[in-house]
Amino acid sequence: VQLQASGGGLVQAGDSLRLSCAASGLVFRNNAVGWFRQAPGKEREFVAAIRRSSTNTYVRDSVKGRFTISRDNNQNTVYLQMNSLKPEDTAVYYCAADPRLISSSLSVAADWDYWGQGTLVTVSS
Repeated sequence: VQLQASGGGLVQAGDSLRLSCAASGLVFRNNAVGWFRQAPGKEREFVAAIRRSSTNTYVRDSVKGRFTISRDNNQNTVYLQMNSLKPEDTAVYYCAADPRLISSSLSVAADWDYWGQGTLVTVSS
């Protein structure tokens, strides 16, 4: 299984970025996909997740209204649209996939089976 995260970069506060997570080696449509982030010196934290069905999405409170997660099962890709970025959004963003997670486990990094390599997002003030 390979998850390739991309789309990070250096932006200014208020700007937007769209991260992509391209998956291979798994039946993509059968997997929930999530985004986590890790800032320097901090633990990895949940950002957003989307279930097999695109109608079931979850985002952390601090990014609600700014970040949107979506998926294209034909392209085996999940997107994280990030708007109105803030300096506190600066982190390495990782995507993860898992075929079996229940809702209570979506925010628990240790419960996800597959991980990508991460893409760095830096937001300057």
